[in-house]
Amino acid sequence: MDRQIEGPWQRHYLWNVKNVVPFLKVDKGLADEVDGAQVMKPMPGLDALLARAVEKGVFGTKMRSVIKLGTAKGVQAVGSTSSSRSVVRSWPAGLVPILEPEIDIHSPSKAEAEQLLKPAILERLRALGADQHVMLKLTLPEVDDFYADLVAHPNVPARRRPLRRVQPRGGKRPLARQHHVVASFSRALTEGLTVRRGDEEFNAALDASIGSIFQASAT
Repeated sequence: MDRQIEGPWQRHYLWNVKNVVPFLKVDKGLADEVDGAQVMKPMPGLDALLARAVEKGVFGTKMRSVIKLGTAKGVQAVGSTSSSRSVVRSWPAGLVPILEPEIDIHSPSKAEAEQLLKPAILERLRALGADQHVMLKLTLPEVDDFYADLVAHPNVPARRRPLRRVQPRGGKRPLARQHHVVASFSRALTEGLTVRRGDEEFNAALDASIGSIFQASAT
């Protein structure tokens, strides 16, 4: 947030030069696993950090928790502890929060975790005011369009507005089957990229990956 890129401050460079909306990762990492979940560690000084973010032109915040097993206690902990408090404190500061309750893609009870997580998120969304928006970054579900209720919720910004709805973690092929959902450029972006490729081959693979992610996000 305090760095400069080719002269301008980083957040100005991101938006004015690259047209990338600047977000600030505000969590301090994950606590030890309890009841099949890892919640966020305490975040001292969060209010001061959010004030600095607003002053420096940051658009929103990002925070992440991880669900390892589909247990009611674990999922409830993810929804009611530090990540929840961080979201609530982002709005008065004028920031739009990205909430990322990630479900481990290797979890033996991934489907069960999804069944617990969706109603927990919907319950929280129903408690929001009309002007309180939140972005969601979720692991791609086992059932296509499983998160359609979240996509359609008025507190999750729509595709037609400046923000996108739900950002998934996972591959490109399952993404195409999730309607009105856009990709998070992470694992899928680097698929097939290795240091052994020459520049031309590397760039071609990267272009192909970006193109396929775009197409998958356009459904």
